[in-house]
Amino acid sequence: MKVDGGCLCGYITYEAEVDPEKVAVCHCTDCQTHSGTAFADNQFQLRTGELKTYQKTADSGTLRALAFCPECGTRIYARTEDDDSKFFGLRVGTVTQRNELVPKVQVWCRSEQDWVADLSSIPKVDRQPQL
Repeated sequence: MKVDGGCLCGYITYEAEVDPEKVAVCHCTDCQTHSGTAFADNQFQLRTGELKTYQKTADSGTLRALAFCPECGTRIYARTEDDDSKFFGLRVGTVTQRNELVPKVQVWCRSEQDWVADLSSIPKVDRQPQL
């Protein structure tokens, strides 16, 4: 499936080819810190802008490149450093077609937050709540 997307400020835009059957929710602590859900394929092409990257050693010992917009800080992807054949995690929130990319699997579940399993009891509102 061909997708496109970009950052919050519009400096970064991209297009990518993803396999909808490989969409995953990642619960690892790095993804929790680096902004949540990811899905993978490595057919990624930057259309505008230039990404900034931060290198992070994951709990597994794997060196990961975390890419983001240098202007607004939007996280775009994470990938295994110096190995394009390894996992490439495009941040689903940056994809225009995100509603069509339903997760097929959850990974690194030992790190998931206890409250993730059941959000049905939490009220839903379409505005900033008065807390």
